[in-house]
Amino acid sequence: MEIRLVNIRKSFGEKNVINDVSLVIDSGSFTTLLGASGCGKTTLLRMIAGLETPDTGEIYFGEKCIFSSERKINIPPEKRGLGFVFQDFALWPHMTVFENVAFGLRAANHTENLEIKVMEALRAVQLQDFANRYPHQLSGGQQQRVAFARAIVIEPECILFDEPLSALDALLREEMRTELKELMTKLNITAVFVTHDQTEAMSMSDKIAVMNAGVVDQYEAPEEVYAHPATEYVARFVGASNWIDKHQMFRPEKASLIPLENGKTFDVKVVSTQFLGNAYEGKLKYIDQIWSYVSSSKMKNGENLTLYLDTKDIVIVKGEK
Repeated sequence: MEIRLVNIRKSFGEKNVINDVSLVIDSGSFTTLLGASGCGKTTLLRMIAGLETPDTGEIYFGEKCIFSSERKINIPPEKRGLGFVFQDFALWPHMTVFENVAFGLRAANHTENLEIKVMEALRAVQLQDFANRYPHQLSGGQQQRVAFARAIVIEPECILFDEPLSALDALLREEMRTELKELMTKLNITAVFVTHDQTEAMSMSDKIAVMNAGVVDQYEAPEEVYAHPATEYVARFVGASNWIDKHQMFRPEKASLIPLENGKTFDVKVVSTQFLGNAYEGKLKYIDQIWSYVSSSKMKNGENLTLYLDTKDIVIVKGEK
């Protein structure tokens, strides 16, 4: 299902939270709303869900208008046919895994073939053997899988994810990223995913909408967002960036200690070094800037180095929108 947002605005009191946002989310795609806390990403997700009402604008699911301020259309959340997965899993502690997954079907009075549908959803997340357990008997990752199963059992055309992995530890979060992406691809369900985590956004998304102060600074594939940031905010927020001046930057991995024939050279001084496990990251001082550089060998504090950079790897960045 394609989702189209047209000139969406939202204020809380005198504070503008969403400022004239227009987006087209492709059917079957995995789209991430990425940004720092307070940028408006969760508010935008809640407006797609129908849990918040835009001040102005229109929202379409396919060709169907589900919200229009001008035409006074506002389809309620329960009739939008969406699945939801939340940060805290939102499982009923007194219900078994089976009953948690079945809850949405019972609430909508869709009880025909209920057991078959629930078990199919549990098989999709590899929890078919846990149907009679309770949430407290499951690990964090298993609880999150139950939340996924509950979202897909109603056979939605789109699932909305509000920072669903943030409560998990780092190792489990990485595992669940892979599982979630594979599941959405297999089921061909449109996914809209909210996070402040760059790694989640870059590794899972078909497209990323980078949000800043209520506007979308850039909406493109992860590779394009990283390699060609549209604004200074995107360049600084998505990945590490070394700034030559106010409008020129490069990604740290593009620099080298090996001389280049036609490259630019930069004399820097090592300020500090930290061990990352598989490499060393040095903080380097260049004029009044602090740069990052990753090396397989340890750098000495106070050491003077020369970095070499191909001019094609220098990115010209615009100011804020």
